[in-house]
Amino acid sequence: MNPMSVCSSSSSSSGSWSSTKAWIVHGIVAGVAIAVAIGARVYLGPPKKFRSRVVGIIPARFASSRFQGKPLVQILGKPMIQRTWERAKLATTLDHVVVATDDEKIRDCCRSFGADVIMTSESCRNGTERCSEAIQKLEKKYDIVVNIQGDEPLIEPEIIDGIVKALQEAPDAVFSTAVTSLKLEDAFDPNRVKCVVDNSGYAIYFSRGLIPFNKSGKANPQFPYMLHLGIQSYDTRFLKIYPQLEPTPLQLEEDLEQLKVLENGYKMKVIKVDHEAHGIDAPEDVEKIESLMRERNLS
Repeated sequence: MNPMSVCSSSSSSSGSWSSTKAWIVHGIVAGVAIAVAIGARVYLGPPKKFRSRVVGIIPARFASSRFQGKPLVQILGKPMIQRTWERAKLATTLDHVVVATDDEKIRDCCRSFGADVIMTSESCRNGTERCSEAIQKLEKKYDIVVNIQGDEPLIEPEIIDGIVKALQEAPDAVFSTAVTSLKLEDAFDPNRVKCVVDNSGYAIYFSRGLIPFNKSGKANPQFPYMLHLGIQSYDTRFLKIYPQLEPTPLQLEEDLEQLKVLENGYKMKVIKVDHEAHGIDAPEDVEKIESLMRERNLS
């Protein structure tokens, strides 16, 4: 036998075994890493959904300059605040719904039909500040607060779900809200707030006047003007600092709280929905909404 061939064969076998050992060691290390990763995933649980914990707050005050005691007005036998609360409870994205008020009559009324109530200060200047105070008094922690206007007794739960999902999907926004088509007869009604948005669906401006406003000074029947619906949601961290922001010139001039958000450089996501607005701004609106409810067989 050729000694050289034996030596060559032995060397080849040795190299092959070394390679095999390397692969075995690599496999063991990889297996351990995978096991650790799986164990960590099991321990930590699945990744959390962004801004997943959501509470709906219905701010309500008795002293209103335009309509004293509005939350307690009867609409086909039920207080308006109850009708709003019942609609909000149908939203699938809300983990909890509470009423925030500074009035004992509203508190007692809400508790009589089973609503949770948070008492807030009379010094709250608007619904957003009332929501901000209420969220700090709740025992549980939430990522999103939905401000549900108490004077929208026919609010669709799908709209609530829509603005919540919009805020969850827009990490650069701290605020979300909804708009619908503006009726031409409401073009110059200062109680109907108008909104314009950019091409990405973020708010540019809100106004009680008609926006955009053309040089003819008349509403354009062909233009898709947008009406702001009062419902809005906030990132909870932003909501906590909102009251600390100083009132801004545009906010004060228009008397629109959402303008303070925009003037301070924060982004606001807006969704367009098909909704016939039925907000109650004055006593004469009650009869209109009751007639509508009768037409639709809504009890």
